[in-house]
Amino acid sequence: MRNTTRSLIGWSVALALASGAAHAAERKTTMELSSSAFAHNADIPSLYTCEGRDQSPPLVWSGVPAGTQSLALIVDDPDAPDPAAPKMTWVHWVLYNLPPGTPGLEAGMSRSPKLPPGTREGLNDGKREGYGGPCPPIGRHRYVHKLYALDTVLPVLRPATKAALEEAMQGHILAKGELVGYYRKKK
Repeated sequence: MRNTTRSLIGWSVALALASGAAHAAERKTTMELSSSAFAHNADIPSLYTCEGRDQSPPLVWSGVPAGTQSLALIVDDPDAPDPAAPKMTWVHWVLYNLPPGTPGLEAGMSRSPKLPPGTREGLNDGKREGYGGPCPPIGRHRYVHKLYALDTVLPVLRPATKAALEEAMQGHILAKGELVGYYRKKK
C-alpha cells in the first residue's frame, strides 16, 4: 500500500510538472505586430506625435494564439527624459480587453467610438485616458508598442494605469508582440 501511494504521488508530481512546463511553453508564443506608418526600429512620422495630429498610429497584428480571451496594448518610452541618461519609462497609451478577433487598429482610434466593443483605455503619464503621442524633450527616443494575448477578460481597472494592467495580466499572458519606433522633435 505504501509503495502504491508513493507511486501515485510521484505520478501526480510528474504530471503537475509536465503540465506546468507545457503551460510555460505556451506562454512563450510571439505575435507579429506592425504598422503601415513605420517599420520596426524606424522613425515614427510626426503625424502621430505632439508635433503633428497626436493621433495613434495604425497597428495590425497576427498570430493571436488559440484560447486568447482578450488583448492588451501598452505603448511606452523607456528613454525618458533623456536617452543619454534615462530616468523613467513614460507611458503613452494603455488599452485592454480588446476582443481577440480584432486584427488591428486604424489610425486615430484613441478616445474613439470606433474602438472595438468592450475595449478599455487606461491612463497615460499625461494623466489622461487615451493616446499621447511622442514628444521627447531632448534626443531621439524609443517608443515600444507591446501587444499581449491574455487567457482572460480583465476586470475594470481603477485606476487603469500601466502598473495596474501589468499586475492584472500576471499569469495570464499567452503571447506577446512588439514594435519599436523612434522619434526626435523637429522644432
